[in-house]
Amino acid sequence: MGLATARAFAEAGAAVVLADFKEDAVKAAAEELLAAGHKALAVRCDVSDDVQVAAMVDRAVAEFGRLDAAFNNAAVMAKIAPTADSTREEWDRVIGVNLRGVWSCMKHELRQMDRQGSGAIVNNASVGALTGNPGIGSYIASKHGVVALTRTAALEYVKRGIRVNAVNPGLIDTQVARDVVAGDEGAYADIAKNVPIGRAGKPEEIASVVLWMCSPGASYVVGHALTVDGGMTVV
Repeated sequence: MGLATARAFAEAGAAVVLADFKEDAVKAAAEELLAAGHKALAVRCDVSDDVQVAAMVDRAVAEFGRLDAAFNNAAVMAKIAPTADSTREEWDRVIGVNLRGVWSCMKHELRQMDRQGSGAIVNNASVGALTGNPGIGSYIASKHGVVALTRTAALEYVKRGIRVNAVNPGLIDTQVARDVVAGDEGAYADIAKNVPIGRAGKPEEIASVVLWMCSPGASYVVGHALTVDGGMTVV
């Protein structure tokens, strides 16, 4: 979803900064955009490390002069286990990336946007922020936290010209989705068929939503977590 969103912003004319802890992968992604004639920069960053996050934002601003939009997308899936059987190490790993990482990114992005007097942030939450899901308690808790943090920051910064929102993707065709079923393609296909629309979503379908939420067309959208799930959570 992050790569698809970077492509969408680049194609819309933005200079983009791609960040990932996998240095080779993020460099390859940026080179692909550069080869297509776009402005792009790759930064290695582990979002669970506040020092690296600060350096990422500083480098983006040094390269392009400002920060107009941010999509905080980094996340890991929890290892499947009932709550009583999960470990402190696993909890810290998931919360460290999925929730503390979003907080850290927002902190440094908001400081820069506050200096500018404008900006838009979209945090990637999940339909898991709307309900429970047995076996992945730390993941579910982290995504509930992302939505709560989004709403709080939205109220804090809206009068400073900054809009903060979130997106709640349902089943999207990504590796993380497959991790939920431990890579079992048959189980993944069954889950996809049970989505009311009859399939998994495409990363590009999330990218288009993020692009819109950061655009002037969404200028009155503040503190909202927009669910994009093919009908999964329709009651």
